Amino acid sequence: MKILTQTFRNCVGAAALAALSVPAVLPATPALAASPAEAKQLDQAVAALRGIKTMKADFIQSGRDGQMVRGTLTLKRPGRIRFQYEKSAKMLIVSDGKALTMIDYAVDQVQRWPISDSPLGALLDPHRDVAKYGKVIPTGNPDVVSIEVRDKSHPEYGVITLIFTRKASAPGGLELTYWVALDSQNQRTTIALSNQRYGMPVTDRDFRWTDPRRKTHR
Repeated sequence: MKILTQTFRNCVGAAALAALSVPAVLPATPALAASPAEAKQLDQAVAALRGIKTMKADFIQSGRDGQMVRGTLTLKRPGRIRFQYEKSAKMLIVSDGKALTMIDYAVDQVQRWPISDSPLGALLDPHRDVAKYGKVIPTGNPDVVSIEVRDKSHPEYGVITLIFTRKASAPGGLELTYWVALDSQNQRTTIALSNQRYGMPVTDRDFRWTDPRRKTHR
């Protein structure tokens, strides 16, 4: 269970990034290292993330060791996201926009930490400039956009690579299909999305959770 919990912790920053790392105001100029074409792709990716108001999707989380766990993602902007893992995992991750909470029902443990302290926390602040940390990675496929995100001043946050595919019906014309998180210990976690549904009814109740220590709802 300790290894499984650590794997989940490693991916929390990656999981939250898709929902929380979008800046409140887009930069007036692109990052200096980006070419015009790359800056355009980066802006398109940011716009695609900003275009998501609510979303539900299925996901498969996998580690470098090949272990996989399935679940359902629920998103409501700003800042709320829920990773409901399959029952066998006995794990839940919820964000209220200020803190990330991991509930481990197997050992009745609850862990909370500020978004700023999570992996790649510098990117989770909506007032930060995500384009400052993002770099387009060529894919050789015009329908696939790959964005590598890292904070060079904080290598301990690790690296996230976001993969988008072009889809006319998705917000901004790009659909986030999966992302890969690589932490400072070189542990890799991949979350692949499928069956994305946008504009779904989502209420605040969807982000409540049962505290196993007190058997009350939060």
